[in-house]
Amino acid sequence: MNDITARNLQRAHQQWLLGKSLDTFAPMGPYAVSADEVGDPRKLIVSCTVNGQLRQQAPIEDLIFDVPDLISIISSGITLRSGDIIATGTPAGTGVGFTPPRFLQPGDVIECAITGLGKLRNTIAVPTHPAPGAEKTGCGSTVGR
Repeated sequence: MNDITARNLQRAHQQWLLGKSLDTFAPMGPYAVSADEVGDPRKLIVSCTVNGQLRQQAPIEDLIFDVPDLISIISSGITLRSGDIIATGTPAGTGVGFTPPRFLQPGDVIECAITGLGKLRNTIAVPTHPAPGAEKTGCGSTVGR
């Protein structure tokens, strides 16, 4: 899953929901696999590039909570069903962490990959239906700014 965030909307509303929940902001894929096809998930490496430049890379074993703990914690308050997706967070290297920040722009190509499982490739597009307030900042439904 590619966790896109509209930082300007996140800051303006001082919470995470609007900045992370716009249409097109959580592309997933390219396919799902069963646990028996993964092997030891702690050994998988998650990576992300923007325009071919490596931005993020870390093994799953670096998660703050391991997968069984995540399932236990989440299912204590939310009913989990077969096929549910749990987004666990992101490795260091998001654009906002750079000095100066490196925000995504129309035309940028983002590739998220997990070793042995495939790669998700998305191109940032100019929004056709900007989110409320986004007109002033240039951020819209497919630009994570």
